Amino acid sequence: MSTQIAIRLPDQMVAYLDRAVAEGRATSRAAFVAGAVEREMRRLAAEQDAAILHDDPSDDLDPLVSWTVGRLVDKGQP
Repeated sequence: MSTQIAIRLPDQMVAYLDRAVAEGRATSRAAFVAGAVEREMRRLAAEQDAAILHDDPSDDLDPLVSWTVGRLVDKGQP
């Protein structure tokens, strides 16, 4: 199921979306925006997982957690 929404974007973003579609990087504006939202959802879920593992490092994933947290800090995120 999908729900149609209306959003306002700056002209510069709309031009970027249109270029992406024209260059074949997306099938439509909606597909491009949906892909961006999906990536953000996955990124946030990964951050939450990393934080949980960092707070309770009771398994052998310590090196992965340290690497992930280090990458988040490098990018200016908490």
